[in-house]
Amino acid sequence: MSRRRRTGGLRRLINLLLLLALLWAGGFVWFLGMIPKEVADTTTHTDAIVVLTGGSERLPVGLELLADHLGERLFVSGVYSGVDVATILDLNAQAPTTLACCIDLGHDAPHTVGNARETAIWMAAGKRDSLRLVTANYHMPRALVLFRRVMPDVTIIPHPVFPQTVRIGAWWRHPRTVVLLADEYTKYLISLVWPPA
Repeated sequence: MSRRRRTGGLRRLINLLLLLALLWAGGFVWFLGMIPKEVADTTTHTDAIVVLTGGSERLPVGLELLADHLGERLFVSGVYSGVDVATILDLNAQAPTTLACCIDLGHDAPHTVGNARETAIWMAAGKRDSLRLVTANYHMPRALVLFRRVMPDVTIIPHPVFPQTVRIGAWWRHPRTVVLLADEYTKYLISLVWPPA
């Protein structure tokens, strides 16, 4: 192969990588615009409230929604093995113990795909048709893609929580937030094509 052909091939590769980087960056800005800034629907009653574990703010919000009768039952997906409802309530001292009757736990979901599948099984078993989904705002776009894929006939109302440690309003000033959002955006892109329902 001549030197000129090698140089031309390298230039095409660099141009392709630059194009992909620009597409990724443009999509990242679009993704940031998808992240909820508020809870759009705070009043609609659903058959279930579903909390995805992974952040300290999520479970208290789910318990509060249950106490406010915005759902018939609370399902917490992705709970560590050995954790029971009593432990959940002990860790959330402000939650009334009377809620114990209406809480179910899922222990088989190691990631968001697992959350969606575990929740779908629980929803089908109870013949439930609607849920209010509680997770972090930056995680909500990917969670909705996966939940809607495995439960196309279920009405899903997003109920984001807003972790104080994730500075979305000025993300470019906070390296940890940049890394978190970039990782979440990449996972979101993957979720658009994989896995199948």
